[in-house]
Amino acid sequence: MARLPGDRTHNPEHLTIGPLDLAARVDEALEVQAVAFGLGAEEVAVRRHIVLRHLDCPGARALGATTPTGRLAGFVYGMPNNRGHWWSTVVESYLRAQGNDSWLDGSFVITELHVHPTYQGRGAGRALITALTDTCGLDRSILSAIDTDSPARRLYRSLGYTDLARRVLFPSAPRPYAVMGAPLPLLRS
Repeated sequence: MARLPGDRTHNPEHLTIGPLDLAARVDEALEVQAVAFGLGAEEVAVRRHIVLRHLDCPGARALGATTPTGRLAGFVYGMPNNRGHWWSTVVESYLRAQGNDSWLDGSFVITELHVHPTYQGRGAGRALITALTDTCGLDRSILSAIDTDSPARRLYRSLGYTDLARRVLFPSAPRPYAVMGAPLPLLRS
């Protein structure tokens, strides 16, 4: 398990990146996501079901960033992409329109990456995503992010992700998303 770089002196806690039994800690992870992403209780309940279903997919893996007391400060999970999964069926036409639908094959999907706001901006997200993709056994990674200039999108770009499709509309999502892809291993800064 690796210590995260960039711990600030005003926060003495050091985060440790390591394997996460996401099924056992799904409620704690979704609490982090709810705070980081501004989700209400109803949306958290829907996402709980989705996360647990994803964990049954072949190759699904999760990592957590934990404090010395064991509190979850962030998490990431993903899996090898499957064109039959709901996410792929939604983004496929957008990717095809840009000539990028081949990215759906042989890619590792970052399904969720969230860091509690208290720990954002200190390298936790970077450490989580690179640790997960470094050992996925595939040559590239894809993900979707809200299609706006945000700290998350800047992080993804700094890791080598580029836009494959923009203005992607997911059913019931209030804002459009961008689908991004990067060759592996991800860039280091």
